Amino acid sequence: MKILFSPSESKREGGEFPPINEDSFYIKECYEKRLKALEKYNEIVLHRDTEVLSKLFGLKKIDECEKYRKDIFAQKTLKAITRYNGIAYQYLDYEKLNEEAKNYIDENTIIFSNLFGPIMAKDQIAYYKLKQGEKLEGFNIENFYRQNCSEILDKVLKNEDILDLRAGFYEKFYRIKKRYTKLKFLKNGKVVSHWAKAYRGIILKEVANAQISKIEDFMNLNIEGLKIVEIQKNSGFDLIVYTIYA
Repeated sequence: MKILFSPSESKREGGEFPPINEDSFYIKECYEKRLKALEKYNEIVLHRDTEVLSKLFGLKKIDECEKYRKDIFAQKTLKAITRYNGIAYQYLDYEKLNEEAKNYIDENTIIFSNLFGPIMAKDQIAYYKLKQGEKLEGFNIENFYRQNCSEILDKVLKNEDILDLRAGFYEKFYRIKKRYTKLKFLKNGKVVSHWAKAYRGIILKEVANAQISKIEDFMNLNIEGLKIVEIQKNSGFDLIVYTIYA
């Protein structure tokens, strides 16, 4: 089973692996295309004024932009699953998992980065700043990756059950061609956003701990604080609706 996951705005700084190179990524076929997006990003970061950067980064305080004016190809990298540290990643708490669970996540989680595109959790990426949905001087990142990496992802996912834990925006990067499973979270009868992020992280953790290989087994997984209230059969996907009772 493969789990599709979102990145986060918040990220860890620093690095412990070499700068970006072809061996940084598991899906080699996307490397040359990915370089084009990274080169466009780098050109803007290194050579545009702070007003342009403030829009690119989504920062109101222009003086904060200089912190992110770094050559993305010169920085050391971290595993993507440890680079991101937003709400979902905090609840996943990857570093505290046992080695078997970590390996499961590394090998089975595809993160849809708004700069790097579709990457495996174990892929090594540099620190960066980019506002969700922002274009690189007219270069539409999500369209670029959808057009250039979709066929490759189709092959990667061909024989896999798919659990799609992405936030809606990241569905633009790749449209799944086979039947898959999505989740929705309710609290007091209303759809939630903050807790949805938290429970995506919790679910990834529980799936990894249980070493789930099929959607059928996932549906039987007991997740503390969640109760399945409905399973909707839609065209192309199944939607599991949870209520949060914790």
